[in-house]
Formats: sequence, C-alpha cells, structure tokens
Amino acid sequence: MPEALLVETLDKVRRHPWWRARAKLALAALHAQHIRPPARIFDVGCGWGVNLQALEASGYHATGFDISRRILELIDQPNRQLVEADITKPLPGGVAPCDGLFALDVIEHLDDDQAAVRQFARLVRFGGFVIVSVPALPELFSEYDRIQGHRRRYLPETLRAAFAGTGLTVRSIFWWGAWMVPILRRTRRSAGGTGGTRSKTYAEYLRLPPWPLPCLMTLAYKSEHGRALRGRMRTGTSLFAIAVRQD
Repeated sequence: MPEALLVETLDKVRRHPWWRARAKLALAALHAQHIRPPARIFDVGCGWGVNLQALEASGYHATGFDISRRILELIDQPNRQLVEADITKPLPGGVAPCDGLFALDVIEHLDDDQAAVRQFARLVRFGGFVIVSVPALPELFSEYDRIQGHRRRYLPETLRAAFAGTGLTVRSIFWWGAWMVPILRRTRRSAGGTGGTRSKTYAEYLRLPPWPLPCLMTLAYKSEHGRALRGRMRTGTSLFAIAVRQD
C-alpha cells in the first residue's frame, strides 16, 4: 500500500470496527493452535499497528515488520519491537525464528504471493504457525482494491495455491465477513464494477457511518466470530489460512 495512504488513514483505521474485529479473529485463530503468551509473534506488514496492539495487550512478545519507515516511526513506542523490511527482498540477518506469524491482508499487494509465503516459512520455527488473511471473491474487485494496490482477490483454491511448495502446510482455510457480501455487491454495481470511474479516496472509503451503525457493525462481526473459526461460513469478504511449518 502507498506510504501516503498509511499515514493519512492511521487514526481512522485505529477506530474502525473492521480492523479491530480482524485482530480479534487472528488472535483467536492463534490461540486455537495452542500458541499462547508469551510466545514470540511476528506481524508482517504491521502497518497501523492494530494487530501489534492486540498481541501486546494479550501478553505476546510481538515484533512488527513493515516496508514503510514513516509508519514505523508513527507507531513506535517504548519497548515495542519494529523492523523495517521488504518481504520481497532478502530479510535482515540475525532474526531468530518466531512461534507464530501474522500476515493480514499483505500478499494480495504482491505480484508473487507464493514467494512471500516462502519468506514467511523462513521466519517461523519448525512447528510454528502462519496466519494469513486476504480479500476474497474476485467478483468484488473494484476501485477500492486498486487504490490500496491490490493485485487480486482470492477464492479458497487460489489462497491454498499460494502455499504450494513453500514449506508450509495448510491446516485450514475459512471465510469471514459474510454479512458484508450483499452490501459490497450492491455498492460495486452502483459504482459500475471494476470499470467504475468514481474518484473516492481511500480515506473516504473508511469513513464510518453515524452512530449507532458502528456499534451494529461491531455486533455483526462478533456474531460471525465463532462460526468463522469453526469453518461454518460459505462466503465472506475475507479468507483466512492457517498453516504450519513441518519440513
């Protein structure tokens, strides 16, 4: 994602129910793999620091990785571990393998998603877990994706293909955000699909509706939390993959 967008939207993202709900879901997925505090967790593409804050509050030893020096400066605080790194290039030396790794909405920004997943495998210990989330349903690809620098949206089979030959074995793939699918389909149609010319900025897309709708959004995500983790959803705006390093 362009650095200017990261900086511009920092405050909006930290208040947005979607990012908070995603962090809670990723934490729950980590707990389900019996990776508990004070395990060492890497957050690759940590961006605005929402996941880092959730990990730290839960007692994990978290380290954030991001390509943007500016955003790392903005989210820095005492005792927080941050590394400036580009996942598409050789990683910094001296980084000991972690117990678990988050890469939440990262690989869709890259031309070679499989190469990135291969890098994730190098960052986790044997028996360690990688949790990846991506935007789902190619039919929903729109201006919103293009502004963020998305190359693609995924289906379960294309997400699974990103792990092939990487040294990571996929344990499960599950959907999240089913309640948003009909809403996004309507907005995509009104914007003319992928060919729309509406000039909204990313910050405008993140604008929250008036109260009490943000509270209702939080409740909607909460209602899906357990069903998503159990793999009982059949669609969604996001997909999660849980994989383990076994070789």
